[in-house]
Amino acid sequence: MMLLRSYIIFPIHLFLQLFNLAVWGLLVIAFGIVKLLLPIRSVQQVLLGIMHRLYFSFGIFSVALIKVFNRIEIRIEIDQALSKQKWYLITANHVSYLDIILLVDFCAPRIPPPKFFLKKQLIWLPFVGLAAWALDMPFMRRYSQAFVERHPHLRGKDIETTKRYCQRYIDKPTTVINFVEGTRFTPAKHSARKSPFSHLMRPKAGGIAFTLSAMGELFSNILDITIAYPNSKHPMMDMLCGRMTTIIIDVTTLPVTQEIIGDYFENPEFQTRFQTWLNALWEKKNARMRAWMS
Repeated sequence: MMLLRSYIIFPIHLFLQLFNLAVWGLLVIAFGIVKLLLPIRSVQQVLLGIMHRLYFSFGIFSVALIKVFNRIEIRIEIDQALSKQKWYLITANHVSYLDIILLVDFCAPRIPPPKFFLKKQLIWLPFVGLAAWALDMPFMRRYSQAFVERHPHLRGKDIETTKRYCQRYIDKPTTVINFVEGTRFTPAKHSARKSPFSHLMRPKAGGIAFTLSAMGELFSNILDITIAYPNSKHPMMDMLCGRMTTIIIDVTTLPVTQEIIGDYFENPEFQTRFQTWLNALWEKKNARMRAWMS
């Protein structure tokens, strides 16, 4: 009976989610083209505000569909009050593409519009890529260590991109989201990369350290967000099939102190200190995941 129910729900839910993405994505792209054609800063700011509301609407409607098709409890636990008038840096684990929808919906009533650091290849993803471009999100080209060694002139290109985009967020309260692991968690990746954390990938310190270096004085707080899907091995598919029962979004508010702002790439002492701080953060996050997933 459950299998039959899933076969019925999946195509309907998938169509509605894609339709929701297409509608809001095309609207954002349309306003983005107008913004490009009208290079007047005051006009662009008004248009960007409209685009942010459309962006939030996508997340809100998507989560509403999830609730319609799943008998689900979404537990959101926040340790402090948040504000739309502040700048935030979100450090989050990455389990599924569903994480992005949930984070957009989480931010909508609480904090400024979130900016994701996206892989360059996603620019070609229908609706998503151009909409993200229109919303001034940075696209990062990731190079392997071996590739950089063969092409040393490309070293630090991601950092340059980070710095350039961070400058765009100085004038208006913004939320910057960093999936610190750099990739989604899968058992195969977890095993191949020999992560010391049972439920997480190893965190990558460079990107977040540089973001703090570029914007650290602006950020009011770091929001350490842990996302978990208890009883679900394949969150996206379970959600689309109506099998999702629980989602946990746990938010820990952290101060931005001078101890975590510094030159990560030129100061070995700071690099070691920052890695220690980030690994300690990940140990606590892993402990929460272990408790929820057991």
